[in-house]
Amino acid sequence: MESVWDYPRPPRVERISARVLVMHAGRTIVDSDRCWRVLETSHPPVYYVPREDIADGVLEAGDGRSYCEFKGVATYWDLVVGESRVRQVGWSYERPSPAYAEIVGAVAFYPSRVDECRVAGVLVEPQEGDFYGGWITPDIIGPFKGGPGTRGW
Repeated sequence: MESVWDYPRPPRVERISARVLVMHAGRTIVDSDRCWRVLETSHPPVYYVPREDIADGVLEAGDGRSYCEFKGVATYWDLVVGESRVRQVGWSYERPSPAYAEIVGAVAFYPSRVDECRVAGVLVEPQEGDFYGGWITPDIIGPFKGGPGTRGW
């Protein structure tokens, strides 16, 4: 078991070889064993997918930007599958701070905004709330930031 309270601050980036899948509207969006996970105190891991491991033609630049004190400015992506558009399905750091250079351009998906995410065959539970986008698996324990009343932790 991993406790999110044992994760570091500032966050740590880890390369993983576990198979990461993202599915939506009957289509496989991601099937990769070349992802990174970012670990930060109080947050479930966030998985970043290399852009070349995302299905062709499903991402379009989305509206909005946000700022992470560690990684820099995030840009958002919309997912377009057939007639379905999921706004701000994920985000990336196109010019991250030097400590996070390895995730440049990789996309992190909100598991709550797609039909299904899996890590090593295990179904992911989305982190509560609409901002952080963590991936909860049975080996990760909280409590987790993101739910009502936790934004100021």
